[in-house]
Amino acid sequence: MKVGSSSLTTAAGGLDADRVDALVDALAAVAAGREVVLVSSGAIAAGLAPLGLPRRPRDLARQQAAASVGQGLLVARYTASFARYGRRVGQILLTTDDMSRRVHYRNAHRTLEQLLAMGAVPVVNENDTVATDEIRFGDNDRLAALVAHLVRADLLVLLSDVDGLYDGHPSDPASSPIAEVRDHAQLAGVDTTRPGAAGVGTGGMATKVEAARIAAAAGVPVVLAAAAQAADALAGRPTGTYFHPAARRARGRLLWLAHASTPQGALVLDDGAVQAVTGRRSSLLPAGIKAVEGSFSAGDPVELHDTAGRPVARGLVNFDSGELPRLLGRSTRELARELGPAYEREVVHRDDLVVLTR
Repeated sequence: MKVGSSSLTTAAGGLDADRVDALVDALAAVAAGREVVLVSSGAIAAGLAPLGLPRRPRDLARQQAAASVGQGLLVARYTASFARYGRRVGQILLTTDDMSRRVHYRNAHRTLEQLLAMGAVPVVNENDTVATDEIRFGDNDRLAALVAHLVRADLLVLLSDVDGLYDGHPSDPASSPIAEVRDHAQLAGVDTTRPGAAGVGTGGMATKVEAARIAAAAGVPVVLAAAAQAADALAGRPTGTYFHPAARRARGRLLWLAHASTPQGALVLDDGAVQAVTGRRSSLLPAGIKAVEGSFSAGDPVELHDTAGRPVARGLVNFDSGELPRLLGRSTRELARELGPAYEREVVHRDDLVVLTR
């Protein structure tokens, strides 16, 4: 379950203990015999009042300071509230590096699995105290979708301040709620990006719909509902908007590669290589690369661009950026003969490559 700041805090800043307890009551009611992971925003908002800040600051340094104070208060409140039901709480703070780099990804998975095996409730949040723009998820909705895939969840519940997705502004009498989404194409005519489109602020519903798309593509069903409907959503009663999952789960590494990784550079491909990578799902060879952009090391994620500069795929590169220029346009057989057998390999292997949706 993912819950946002507006569902946990007062208008003046600071945690609303009654709201936190109500959320925990809903989780505890279905937690017996089930494993529950809570992705919770609210650290920055919780730290505003104690630091005397009248509103959320715009500068990163004061946001990080507020998160530092507020995260402790947030977890303490959850610890006390879950203790009423004899449940322990464990804190996990993540950045995109923890989901995009393979070693970090495995560590996060191992910690979550162990907490669940020991009966604790993981409370996950973005590590706002240290995260910079380069390593931020940007919103906890996307983080929740990736965590749901990481733990192979049976359900993701995204709580909002409206009771689901509408085909227009919720306050417009002509708008209708959308009960089910079977395919993302179904939402082609629904504008989720305009300010106030869903009553949760600029882009609020857009991030939730995108998170639902990520999770559904990974085989995880999603319910988007109001915080007051948390108990109904968890109990399986019809409420909010239900996003049907894909027929089969996506592979873990490819999901984080597409949605959590931060490209460190780019490779420009000729037309033949673009067709091979996107159409035939082939590995990328040096012969099909026209240019190298940025600075990166072997193992880093990079974007693959067509000659017009449009990203067509993303993958893990097998060479440093400094090595690649002398390899471009040459066959692997020629490179192996001249430089040795270590160079008879793909620049990006197809198992480490994901085609991006245009």
